[in-house]
Amino acid sequence: MIKELPAQQRQLRTEQLSCDLAVIGGGLAGTCCAVTAARAGAKVVLLQDRPVLGGNASSEVRLWILGATCHMGNNNRWAREGGVIDEILVENLYRNPEGNPIIVDTILLEKVLAEPNITLLLNTAAFEAGKSDPDTISSVRAFNAQNSTMYDVKAPLFCDASGDGILGFLAGAAFRMGAEPAEEFGESVAPGEDFGHLLGHSIYFYAKDTGRPVKFVPPSYALKDIPNKIPRYRNINPHQTAAHLWWLEWGGRLDTVHQTEQIKWELWRVAYGVWDYIKNSGQFPQAETMTLEWVGTIPGKRESRRFEGPYMLTQHDVLEQRHFDDAVSYGGWSIDLHPADGVYSEKAGSWHWHAKGMYQIPYRCLFSRNIRNLFVSGRLISVTHVAFGTTRVMATCANSGQAAGMAAAICARERLLPADLVEPGRMRQLQRELLRWGQHIPGLRLEDGEDLAVRAKIDASSTYTLGSLPADGPRLRLDVPWAQMLPVEAGAMPKVSFRVCTDAPTTLRAELRISSRPDNHTPDVTLAVQEISLPRTQDHEVTIDFAAKIDQPRYAFVCLMANKSIQVRTSRQRVTGVLSLRYVKEQNVPQAGVPRFEFWLPQRRPEGFNLAVKADPPLNVFCARNVTNGIARPTTGPNAWLADINDALPRLSLRWDQRQTIRRIVLCFDSDLDHPMESVYWNHPERVSPFCVKHYRVWADGKLLVECTDNHQTINRIDLPEAVQTADLTVELVASHGRVPAALFAIRCYA
Repeated sequence: MIKELPAQQRQLRTEQLSCDLAVIGGGLAGTCCAVTAARAGAKVVLLQDRPVLGGNASSEVRLWILGATCHMGNNNRWAREGGVIDEILVENLYRNPEGNPIIVDTILLEKVLAEPNITLLLNTAAFEAGKSDPDTISSVRAFNAQNSTMYDVKAPLFCDASGDGILGFLAGAAFRMGAEPAEEFGESVAPGEDFGHLLGHSIYFYAKDTGRPVKFVPPSYALKDIPNKIPRYRNINPHQTAAHLWWLEWGGRLDTVHQTEQIKWELWRVAYGVWDYIKNSGQFPQAETMTLEWVGTIPGKRESRRFEGPYMLTQHDVLEQRHFDDAVSYGGWSIDLHPADGVYSEKAGSWHWHAKGMYQIPYRCLFSRNIRNLFVSGRLISVTHVAFGTTRVMATCANSGQAAGMAAAICARERLLPADLVEPGRMRQLQRELLRWGQHIPGLRLEDGEDLAVRAKIDASSTYTLGSLPADGPRLRLDVPWAQMLPVEAGAMPKVSFRVCTDAPTTLRAELRISSRPDNHTPDVTLAVQEISLPRTQDHEVTIDFAAKIDQPRYAFVCLMANKSIQVRTSRQRVTGVLSLRYVKEQNVPQAGVPRFEFWLPQRRPEGFNLAVKADPPLNVFCARNVTNGIARPTTGPNAWLADINDALPRLSLRWDQRQTIRRIVLCFDSDLDHPMESVYWNHPERVSPFCVKHYRVWADGKLLVECTDNHQTINRIDLPEAVQTADLTVELVASHGRVPAALFAIRCYA
């Protein structure tokens, strides 16, 4: 029993905490920042003002996680973000292919709780910053209303990943809000007053079919007269709820920080009004048995404060894919701007401008220019409003969080400040650590002097050679152009053959294309064209000799142009780093500085078969030495060792002249980085990438070190209970999840 006498005043219970890094905000950026820093040895306190992690990805908002893959809707191939966010997406696909948002919550919480270096404080809102001098934060004070406890968190380093930038704001960090005028950075797509200068918020809702009639009586505050109030009302579909209604957006004319409650109430009016229209307008008889299952209680925010760093990313950096010596992250979503009037606007709900490939994000965008020990991540990073249109999406935010987390761990370990890491030697250290832990940085490869594997002689039991893909798939009519992406080496382009059938005598037009940048996958340069006369036939092999030279290792696009009289055979054989594409549309916009180019996109499984193709001479690009080239995904080539598909027990052996001491082994598998793996609402037909190795063994001097029988993750980091000394290490790839050539992107060994 507790019994207290009356008191004039009482103080809140207060806990004092200290750490190496305090992270404010538990969305994907803050979560990935905290996990990355903790794994790198830093003591972290993660403060989240909500009851779950994930922010817009959580069950409270329910937006799918997405980034550079852009729903497979642009030319960014194998673009899914790596590191912690990849672990999360791969695990979510494995456990949750139906896209249940509650499961996403559990996976995020599990990732954080697995790290002993993290102290997690949920329901804990930061409200005060302590400073040791005008340029340095010394502490943050936060309050948890659930346990009525105050927390004072002291640290040498802080990361604001709170979305609205509460810590940066309180500490006096320079920030911007709203769109810059076009002339400030020469941005041709910068919006004017008519379009508006801020993106608004959205609230989603879920519906389900009960199988019996359901009546809906709307609340009194529900929006009435939807057809006259919402110009895009014809887009309403009772079977497209949740994040498909992202365009139910509002608030871009208001202060998206301090007027969030007002915005939320208006969005509730809209959400309930739209459902009332669906249920009671008579326009949707299929909704008679449907009920409203869930409506968000907090809005999903898009934009508020952006904090100024030493560098500010612009439209030109994104669309021109500019190189940065301090690149630590990347993006690939379009520059995606929405009219400030949102759902009430006569304009289209969004405007998109794409680059031809992925763009780099420099480290100088990830820390404050005037608060010396403050990192920023997520949608707070230093970008213009236009560039924010692409960096704001969640997987890209997670990537910046990972980069900030690793930078903070290095700073904590070496007693440095964020700006100190800009020095070239330290920047190479940061980039190396990020690449080691799975972060992809376009244009960079891991050069790791501590990796014993790069010094080994590498042999394989077999190597896959792409000579032909069997014609065992369905026929594909060339209603639109189709292309087969082939990884080729420098020199003469191989002859390629396809199997076709025709309705009548006709002409097949074939084009050999490459990308203007070897690491892009936009087929915007035509090297050669062939026109081949075909008879009427049910099965004909057509061979194309482009007689063209390939300048360097890269992907070639063999494009079969549209001809409705022709069908081409496809192949059910899937191969790491090999894809077929179809022409979809052209980016053709009037703004200066926006590139014009075509979109050639793959289909999702279970569709998306390769074209049945032969290559003469065969393509020999899947060699064992690829596993130490420092790139763990397809870029200018597959960057993987593939075993022959008929190899019953593929083996890769590393041999050294002298015995090596090995404590850690890292294996990188193919989880299909072209797959977006949208986290919620999106039903996926599989739990695991068919390319991923399921069962493997690792041997040293004939002794079994490790056996994993049910792998589905991209990276397996194996810390041996005891170091081994060996001059011979062998990896056996016993089975993959699909009927594919066994694939391994990388093996690394550390003492």
